[in-house]
Amino acid sequence: PPLVEYARSFFPIFLVVLLLRAFVVEPFRIPSGSMMPTLLVGDFILVNKFTYGIRLPVTKTKVIDINQPERGDVVVFRWPVNPRMDYIKRLVGLPGDTIRYRNKTLYVNGEPMQIEPVGQYNPVGSGMRALGSFEGRENLTGVEHSILVNPMSPDFGASCTFLGYQEIEVPEGHYMMVGDNRDDSNDGRCWGFVPQENLVGKAFFVWFSFDPERPGWIAWDRIGNLIH
Repeated sequence: PPLVEYARSFFPIFLVVLLLRAFVVEPFRIPSGSMMPTLLVGDFILVNKFTYGIRLPVTKTKVIDINQPERGDVVVFRWPVNPRMDYIKRLVGLPGDTIRYRNKTLYVNGEPMQIEPVGQYNPVGSGMRALGSFEGRENLTGVEHSILVNPMSPDFGASCTFLGYQEIEVPEGHYMMVGDNRDDSNDGRCWGFVPQENLVGKAFFVWFSFDPERPGWIAWDRIGNLIH
């Protein structure tokens, strides 16, 4: 029958897509502004799923070890509080690092991460919550990237029950994840470390950007951007 013939024709395509999604690359959509200005609400991104090792789809057991996560990576992971939810943040602390956040400055192993001021940030669309924030270029032990801070907001670290103002060591097999939008990000400063087995992959590419609250809806200038 024609239906069977169509199924036989498309099955190899479906199988290849499923295998690629499970082991190689997976698309995600950015739902919040916690990673602004690096990622905007409505960005559609691709995540490299094999860079940290190949895992079985259901059990998440690592079967092939490839690369280790590096400080500064933008990482998708399963939220430790609710593993059914995927989060995306920047990796700022490796196992054995000491992390502290005070006066809108991140400290890694006792050293403040230097921030070069860029200027006032002009948000658009769904990112208007960042109005009043200032953009800076942070040097995260050699990895430069953009962050946002809001000088009118209380120091975010003081309101988090996990990190607060204290210095904490990242335990073995865990990582500290923090959003680039430092005063509007639900991240490791609030709920702790991410276990190694919760890592999904490294974000590397913006393939589309659509936000109905943004003028024109589509940000054409963001399509094709690499994620740093």
